[in-house]
Amino acid sequence: MRRVKGIRKNTLKMILEASKDTYPNEFGAILRVDDDGVIAELLLVPGTIQGEKSAIFQLHMLPPDFNVVGTIHSHPNGVCYPSEADQHLWSKFGGVHIICGHPYGPDNWRAFDNAGRELELEVMGVSRL
Repeated sequence: MRRVKGIRKNTLKMILEASKDTYPNEFGAILRVDDDGVIAELLLVPGTIQGEKSAIFQLHMLPPDFNVVGTIHSHPNGVCYPSEADQHLWSKFGGVHIICGHPYGPDNWRAFDNAGRELELEVMGVSRL
């Protein structure tokens, strides 16, 4: 698992906007780091089911990718803490997971490790062109 140093500001903005667009359903995607260990991309997994109470990933559809580090999903109820189902998935896949909650503002998100412990994740400037 790659070490994660932070998340790009524009990637976080994309996460929050996609979550708003998907509301009242959950948004879900896979987190991918760049060569510097910064979350810079989202992978949309084919077949992901996005409902009002869950986002179900079809992880068998992911190609092998050593830069994949975890997941992001939204909670339309605004609660930015993991459910039991979240923690079950996290224990089997990835090392960094983000939950963002309604109303999807810049402070409506939290990062967690695969054991459900909250992480500090630095929001970094715009990625290099």
